[in-house]
Amino acid sequence: MALKATIFKADISITDMDRNYYNDHNLTIARHPSENDERMMLRVVAFIVNAHERLQFTKGLSDDDVPDLWQKSFSDEIELWIELGQPSEQRIKKGCNQSQQMMIYSYADNSFDAWWKKEHNKLQTKKNLSVFTLPESLAATLANAVHRSMQIQVTIQDGQMWLTIEGADVTESVEVSIEKQL
Repeated sequence: MALKATIFKADISITDMDRNYYNDHNLTIARHPSENDERMMLRVVAFIVNAHERLQFTKGLSDDDVPDLWQKSFSDEIELWIELGQPSEQRIKKGCNQSQQMMIYSYADNSFDAWWKKEHNKLQTKKNLSVFTLPESLAATLANAVHRSMQIQVTIQDGQMWLTIEGADVTESVEVSIEKQL
């Protein structure tokens, strides 16, 4: 019997002074059996940074044809394609060709460094591609804050993000630095 996804709930209140975006989102997050807490929280951070009323999680790991997150227009055109980790050249080409903007989010660990060294020159030719990294040390901190039901308060100002994550009688405050690579 196949393993089923684990469901998480996150009530997120976003105050993004850089984009003048102030909104609440009630998210249901399905964590694939092969996905760990670090990757799931990277998806949440990518959602927060790009928050929009039409931004949504996709089937992600369960479906090779779609990104981890996307934002579609009312006419079903893909405006934003978000991948996590170190996607293949084919995935990047597909995302850049099928969307107006593609973004990649990854933790800045050794595997990212090796991937970036190999792919950097090819990626520079993609005009609608942006690559962002989060510090590797942040992965464990975010994973430790994961609970099945979370309330997340977010403040973004001058490129810095502060998260307060509440769940199961535990509150974790985290400062998130996102570095643009491309």
